[in-house]
Amino acid sequence: MSLRIMPATIEWAAMMARRIGLGVAALLIMAVAGGWFYIDQRRAQLELGVGYGARVACACRYIGNRPLGQCYKDFEPGMEVIQLADDPATKTVTASVPLVASRSVTFDPVLGCQAAPFRGTPLKVH
Repeated sequence: MSLRIMPATIEWAAMMARRIGLGVAALLIMAVAGGWFYIDQRRAQLELGVGYGARVACACRYIGNRPLGQCYKDFEPGMEVIQLADDPATKTVTASVPLVASRSVTFDPVLGCQAAPFRGTPLKVH
């Protein structure tokens, strides 16, 4: 009697494993698509934020003579995702949201912090 139940139990376990695998794959696909959609909707805001962050960090670093780590204190709430990088040789500060947006600002002793020319694709305004 137990020999008849064994193959059915194995088939049932295999079927459940496939269903769980498909469910996990579907959830992963929905999460990636939702994240992509969210970033696409916020791209203009992120572009603006990294430009502002680079300008503020440049002023903090080269006009205020403060370490780059202290420049995060000057950011507005909501700018926590922006990362900063500093190149002391060229006096350039780069602010970025990885894989989404990046802007660089260079310090000039006469003109102050100047943004690098934008080289990306212009955003569509709805």
